[in-house]
Amino acid sequence: QVQLVESGGGSVQAGGSLRLSCAASRYSAWRSCMGWFRQAPGKEREGVAVVYTGGGTTDYGDSVKGRFTISRDNAKNTVYLEMSSLKAEDSAMYYCAASEGGKWSCPLADYAYKYWGQGTQVTVSS
Repeated sequence: QVQLVESGGGSVQAGGSLRLSCAASRYSAWRSCMGWFRQAPGKEREGVAVVYTGGGTTDYGDSVKGRFTISRDNAKNTVYLEMSSLKAEDSAMYYCAASEGGKWSCPLADYAYKYWGQGTQVTVSS
């Protein structure tokens, strides 16, 4: 079965940077979406960034635009999230997600993603 394993979370001071990685195994969906979502205590899960494996198109949540960058390495079946200018409000559990194949677009909504990782914690102190 598909496995998504996140890494790279941790604690950082406000203004700092972190890089998250998501390694996918037994996943090779054609025209699919991969991305990152986050959930802070007491809040709903929020779409952070997604990338379309069919062409590389990306999309970002409004709160992270200009600060986060999503990228993918198809050869390694890995997706990355470069986070910079981190703020306290970026603190959350970050989840990697992947969709089934056959997609034409990648919504920033969790209903579109079938496979999920266990999450990696990001804590930003102000």
